[in-house]
Amino acid sequence: MKFARRSFVTGVFALFSALTVALPAFAQAYTSITPPQPTEDAAKIEVLEFFSYGCPHCAEFNPILAAWVAKQSGDVVVKKVPITFGRAAWTGIAKLYYTLEVTGDLHRLESDVFKAIHGERQNLFEEKALTEWAVKKGVDPKKFSETFNSFGVMSKVRRGDQMAQAYKIQGVPAIAVEGKFLVGGKDFNETLATADKLIAQARSEKAGKGAKK
Repeated sequence: MKFARRSFVTGVFALFSALTVALPAFAQAYTSITPPQPTEDAAKIEVLEFFSYGCPHCAEFNPILAAWVAKQSGDVVVKKVPITFGRAAWTGIAKLYYTLEVTGDLHRLESDVFKAIHGERQNLFEEKALTEWAVKKGVDPKKFSETFNSFGVMSKVRRGDQMAQAYKIQGVPAIAVEGKFLVGGKDFNETLATADKLIAQARSEKAGKGAKK
């Protein structure tokens, strides 16, 4: 039985690796999003990261992005959007993100999810497995189960996929600034350096509009 389980998990990861979507690479530092997408708060500069816990590139990017986010000014809001690309395996871990957000465990367990999947090779692509993992990590089992299967969480997952289509996301992780630009770069540091420039540009534009008023 143990051999069969190991074979199953190995097969899952083999399939998973074959399906992984890489960080998009652009010839230029960024591309314009057409049409531009609305942001939630016009007073803030919005940065989105489209990602999946199942993506190894996202796992590598996560600590780099977290350090970058910690340095941002108060006028910048960074939001993460888990997407599925229509994959059933990624739907469960997208639901996991929103469930942990509701239970208040997201900040505590974010890096642990990536570690479990990519470092420890745990199969968190099925509801039973990821529920057992979350409970072992101290998440309330009743609250987790109710939230994971809620209409609200599923609606957020669908909304994330709709946003990915609107932003024309073809790979993850992907960074978008102000609903106007999809950021490229040959590596993560270059991507964030470009994001910094676009944030500065957006800040200048907002200041200019404020002065005109």
